[in-house]
Amino acid sequence: MADKKSSPKKETPQDKTYAIVEASGQQFWLQANRYYDLDRCQAEVDDVLTLEKVLLINDGKDLKLGKPYVKDAKVEIKVLEHRRGPKIIVYKMRPKKKTRSKNGHRQELTRVLVQSISVGSNTKKSKDVKATASKVESN
Repeated sequence: MADKKSSPKKETPQDKTYAIVEASGQQFWLQANRYYDLDRCQAEVDDVLTLEKVLLINDGKDLKLGKPYVKDAKVEIKVLEHRRGPKIIVYKMRPKKKTRSKNGHRQELTRVLVQSISVGSNTKKSKDVKATASKVESN
């Protein structure tokens, strides 16, 4: 009955890299190689956008905090799709007045994938970006 205990997977510094950015009036905690839903942005699918309003960057060993933004910091995101959020029901009623209104709302969203988080010349890129960059250079 000796069960083998699996050791926890050791995180690499790239896994700990994150940035807090300001986009569409909100602040988002972003990590490389993950996708997020932001408010609808005017970009086509597969476009690469650059967010330069970076409030904080942590690369696993160094933390940089901006006043208000980190200098020369940027986050590159790729637009995956445009979608709509879940339906929210808004119901208003005034008692004893026979006044009722029921409305629905679905927020317009853009799903994006974080490709890289960089400060100055230091860049943390995803594996997919390196593979496509090497294919382009070889052609």
